[in-house]
Order: sequence, then structure tokens, then C-alpha cells
Amino acid sequence: MPFLAKRIFNHDPVEITAKWGLRDLRPGMAYSVCNTLECEECGIIFLDYRFSDQELSLLYKDYRGPEYTALRSALEPGYNLTSSHYEGRAAYIDAVEKYLSPHLPSCPKVLDWGGDSGINSPFRFRASSLHIYDISGVNVCKEATQVTYAECLKQSYDLIVCSQVLEHVSFPILLLRKIVEILRLRPHTLFYLEVPLEQIFQEECGSLNRGSLKRHWHEHINFFSPVSLLALAKTCGLEIVDSNIMEISLGWKQATVQMLLCKVVSSESISR
Repeated sequence: MPFLAKRIFNHDPVEITAKWGLRDLRPGMAYSVCNTLECEECGIIFLDYRFSDQELSLLYKDYRGPEYTALRSALEPGYNLTSSHYEGRAAYIDAVEKYLSPHLPSCPKVLDWGGDSGINSPFRFRASSLHIYDISGVNVCKEATQVTYAECLKQSYDLIVCSQVLEHVSFPILLLRKIVEILRLRPHTLFYLEVPLEQIFQEECGSLNRGSLKRHWHEHINFFSPVSLLALAKTCGLEIVDSNIMEISLGWKQATVQMLLCKVVSSESISR
């Protein structure tokens, strides 16, 4: 989409007109082109661009801040209305807390990986400590503390959260393995993973040729099928404690999320 192309590569859409006098290029709009790929085994759909850390930093710096919002609104008329729904805490977080609470202390120690400002961190208002690890650089809410990865390794958490993150990153396995490093230091720690169940999986649930229906790419560069999410967790050495699919409201539209509660596979389990 033009916003991503501009924000990451400084590419603008170009209108080719008859005045150009070109022989082989037809008049029309020229946009940045990419390819859609799909795994024939697990059904994950993804964009062939795998952005570098520097490129992702360009995209997510001051995420939803004034510069980000101004550019996106210029390229996507109506985004201002959509973005207003992200200014407050999402209502469905209460349901996430209810889902997680039976497995945790009443005031858990929480690390929210990719938690932005902490506005939507589970247990934000009753965690005994809430740490945020995020690349956006935005200021965190008063209930939270921003931490580095090195600081995460020194802490003991009851819960690590990675919510609405993996659909944005180029190498989900590498990210999860960094989280698993922390989990292996504290095997009692639980891990909550949440990603969207994109509409394409709901409409074409029996097909493994969904990739051909994906016509444009925006911030979500990975679309996880339920099978692919479970495979990802297993590949990274995680054991599923519980799983759920939940219908939620984002204020401006209805959506569906996939939820996994995991723990690290013990060395004893691996040896067996």
C-alpha cells in the first residue's frame, strides 16, 4: 500500500499519462509491487518483502504519532476517524484478563513485548509490575516501565504477553525464540500470544489457495491460519496450555483474534 511504500522506501504512487510519450507502458497509476506467498502445509499467507530492522523502525517510529497519522491520513483519506478508536484502551482487554486470570496470581508481574505505550496491556491496572519492551520509542503509560532486552533477562515474570505483534514482523520465529530465552530462565512463566484471525481465513476456511485472493498488503505482513500459529509455537519450543478464538470489537469494526496460552517445553519433556 502507498503508505508503507512511502514510509519505508520513500516511494510515491505515480500516474503515467499519454504526455509521457512512452511506447510500452500504458497510462494509469503505478504502485509498488510485491508478491503474496502461501505455505501449502500450514496455510500461512505472507508478503515476500521481509523488512530489515532499520526499515521496520522507519515504519513504527512514533507509531500513530502526529507525523505517522498525518502521512497515513494524506494517503488513506478517513484514517483520522479510524485512528481515533485507538486512542483509548480497547474494551476487549477485559475479556483477555478474564481468560488469563485463572492461571495467574491476582497481581501478576507482566512483560508486554511489543506493548507500545502499555495502553492495552493486560493487567495494566493491577499488575505488581508492568514492563514494556517495544521498538516504537513512544512514552509508556504511568502504570508501566520501559525496559531493554538485557533488563528483561534479569527479571522474573508471571506472564509475558505478545499481542498483535507477530503479524507485523519479518521473522516471527526469531522474535519468539528471543522470548523463549526469557521463558527458559523462569520455567514457571506463562506466555500469552495473540494474533488476528484475518477475514480471508474465515471466508475461505477450507482452501489452501487463499493467497491468490490477497490483493494488497499493509502493516500486517503475515496472516496466520490456526494451524500455522500452533506450528509456530511448537517450532519455538512452546507447549499449549490453552487456546481460544474470540470475536471482538475494535470500535470501528468487528474482528476475530486467535489466543494461545503457552509455557516453555521442559528439558525433561524434550528428553522423553
